[in-house]
Amino acid sequence: MNKTKGTVLITGGTDGLGKATAMLLARRGYSVFAAGRSAAKREELEHLSHNEHLPLHSIEMDVSENASVQIAIKAVLEKGGGIDVLINNAGIGYMAVVEELRMSDFRQQFEINLFGVLRVTQAVLSHMRQRRHGRIVMMSSVAGLVSPPTYGAYSSSKHALEGLSNALRLELYPFGVDVILIEPGYIVTNFQQTAKDLSQPYAERAAGSPYAKIYSAAWAASKVGRERSNATPDDCARVILRAIESSHPKARYTVTSMAKAVSIGKRILPDALFDSVLRRRFGLTRES
Repeated sequence: MNKTKGTVLITGGTDGLGKATAMLLARRGYSVFAAGRSAAKREELEHLSHNEHLPLHSIEMDVSENASVQIAIKAVLEKGGGIDVLINNAGIGYMAVVEELRMSDFRQQFEINLFGVLRVTQAVLSHMRQRRHGRIVMMSSVAGLVSPPTYGAYSSSKHALEGLSNALRLELYPFGVDVILIEPGYIVTNFQQTAKDLSQPYAERAAGSPYAKIYSAAWAASKVGRERSNATPDDCARVILRAIESSHPKARYTVTSMAKAVSIGKRILPDALFDSVLRRRFGLTRES
């Protein structure tokens, strides 16, 4: 791939990690289409792009709707002349214990984080396959490697994304299309507030839940993660840039020192030992 030119489509590209990546790639000379649902966020991104004279355009897309995805992909192909890089970044998070999660919320978690990714990816695959050229970047998470308490829905969606990506990486190899996983640790963005809003019904009932201590421990751990996090969305964007410009990209890239440590730990520690580390972190003990 030409390292200074190409057309990039980013889902969830108008906020957080997606927005930081869209801005960085546009500044590096890529023609970027940043997709999102919020008209206000798309307008804000267009304003930033205009002020810097960047080759960056926003486009409406709801990854949970077939028609929305098809319309957006068609527009990008017509305006951009092709899609060289797809970055599947759109995602949400429900934080609650598995027993109490409503099936509708579990389904919505997978609708965005897995089926939304699949919907967009399938929409561009024939184009990339026929051209024998392309990069597909999957925004996973350290939660795709481990599943802390209250992360049952979110982690399982990211574990599924990892499995999907592993299959695609092999299936698309003969056609010159690379599939790359990005696994960030805790990076402060609007994602955390959105997850808090989505999970509010569970938080309101947490005090009376048999899992009250687990909810409290999870919130405390999240607070510590937020306070200790020194990584920024721009750090993640630079990792993505390196991944799409590498002549031989790795299957996965971690972002943040915590994500790297977890990745190493999962590879070398047996499950029993790794679980004991998590139990200590969250203060989990057997009840009599």
